[in-house]
Amino acid sequence: MNRELTARCIWLVDTISRYGRITRSELDRCWSRSRFGDGSGRGLSRRTFCRYREGAEELFDIVIECDPSTYEYYIDDSGSRRTSVSEWLLDSAVTNEVLSQSRDVSERIFVEPVPSAREHLAPAIEALRQNRSITFDYQAFNRATPSSGVVLEPYFLKLFRQRWYVTGRNAADGRIKTYALDRLSNLRLNTESFEPDPTFDPCEYFRHSFGIVAGEGEPHDIELRAGALQAKYLRALPLHHSQREHVHDGYSVFTYRMRITADLIEELLSHGPSVEVLSPPGLRRAVADALRATLRLYEADKN
Repeated sequence: MNRELTARCIWLVDTISRYGRITRSELDRCWSRSRFGDGSGRGLSRRTFCRYREGAEELFDIVIECDPSTYEYYIDDSGSRRTSVSEWLLDSAVTNEVLSQSRDVSERIFVEPVPSAREHLAPAIEALRQNRSITFDYQAFNRATPSSGVVLEPYFLKLFRQRWYVTGRNAADGRIKTYALDRLSNLRLNTESFEPDPTFDPCEYFRHSFGIVAGEGEPHDIELRAGALQAKYLRALPLHHSQREHVHDGYSVFTYRMRITADLIEELLSHGPSVEVLSPPGLRRAVADALRATLRLYEADKN
């Protein structure tokens, strides 16, 4: 699919998504006002519309349906086959299309960079595709010298907080480990292929975890108390798929089923006094200990 056709498919999906449901006549009016219109006020021909519709469905793994009672088009999410990747691709494609038409105000639009995506993401994906191991040097933040010649059988990739990570089986010790792509160097794709562990399920691996650290041990039932304002943020961007909310007068209690990891503690600390850990006691103590250690850095009598 060429770039221009892709852009038109993106426009179609974005327009239907924004309207929710839209008739062909309304869609034609939007088309005539878009950058794709020819200035004549004409809309899409039936043949052209069908071509863009089929292209959009194939590109983003969606289904565009028409309600026979209202003749409105909509994106059918029932029984959706979409994965997190196709969702992310759709969001990214629409965002890229909008930003590409906004260069006149680019100095007033700020985005966050994603380190390593340009250099290491493509070969890592190729390794996944071909089930081939990769070799690289790795400079961990907590080590003075890099680990050289790490051989990894990659199982999956994950994006977390603007950083890409690759998780797989370390060939030297046989353990599942995770590496940040922006800390890799001298990455190369090996000729040897491997058989992925058929019992390994990436979704299950992170099911009870927040962030990139899967953690060990059993998950815990976690309760957080958030004020009415902070509850709105947690409601809009849940910390975890297990999140449930119990609304009270002036506050909410959010419950989760998660492992206690460094990533989770760091996230809770970032909310400051807006979020209180109610249980379990071990997590509450861990957050309190981190807060006390931070406070000691700012004690008035420190020389």
